[in-house]
Amino acid sequence: MGASTDAPGAGSHTPVLYQEVLQALQPRPGGRYIDGTIGAGGHAAGVLEASAPDGLLLGLDRDPEALRTAAGRLEPFQGRVFLRHASFAEMGRHAADLGWGRVDGVLLDLGLSSLQLDEPTRGFAFSHDGPLDMRFDPSQPGTAADLVNELSEAELADLLYRFGEERQSRRIARAIVRARPLRTTQELARVVARAVGGRKGRRHPATRTFQALRIAVNEELMALERGLEQAVALLAPGGRIAVISFHSLEDRIVKEVFRREARDCLCPPRQPQCTCRHQARLKLVTRKPLRPTEAEVQANPRARSARLRVAERLE
Repeated sequence: MGASTDAPGAGSHTPVLYQEVLQALQPRPGGRYIDGTIGAGGHAAGVLEASAPDGLLLGLDRDPEALRTAAGRLEPFQGRVFLRHASFAEMGRHAADLGWGRVDGVLLDLGLSSLQLDEPTRGFAFSHDGPLDMRFDPSQPGTAADLVNELSEAELADLLYRFGEERQSRRIARAIVRARPLRTTQELARVVARAVGGRKGRRHPATRTFQALRIAVNEELMALERGLEQAVALLAPGGRIAVISFHSLEDRIVKEVFRREARDCLCPPRQPQCTCRHQARLKLVTRKPLRPTEAEVQANPRARSARLRVAERLE
């Protein structure tokens, strides 16, 4: 999980990999940029400052509370920033609505914000008790409680293994089915901890379960694939896409999409004649993901698992 919070000077933390993101996107005056997960507006403020006086930014977020926070943070940039309540999987449509044919940079920060993690009523964490919700957009149907209490044992086990890479998914699913109905975050966390024998390391035993439920509730991996495809299509030649991921499932998708788009041919290696006619659209700026410095991790422990990959659009 991530922890993008406020921009420098606006709160107690800076956004994850703040300087690295600005160096990657290289904002310039007159440029057009998309922040697909605007959160509290920290990265966006940096992009707008660096692209002054006339750089423009489209900010998207599925969380209406995040948009309200970002609107306050970005008030000094009125006239240069456009906020939309939407998933980054819809960035193409919203860019078209603004008349933007191509853009100079796209940022996706896939982590949860501290605003989300630290609010018990959102149900993203088990440090405080709250309802099993986990929706980025509270207006959407379907909560984590629905999955926990309505899926079959086999379906739950599959979900936990697929989206949480939880090796004890069957044991946990069995314990959940026996204990339900479950309505709160701490109820679920206790059931998972008992099922796997309690805490044995730094990570709480329910961490992967919560990750899996959150991904499923918000259909995050499907949205990521769609968002990456739209971002690549929107980039102008020389434009860059920067993606911050926080777990291996996200990072694997980003890595695979970037590498695929950086190859000229998608045909199998042993195929005698290429038929795909695919031309590379990207070049990799980062061969390996950038990670936070030790100083950043000490200042913001939630940044520990952040990984930044960057690619640039070819002609």
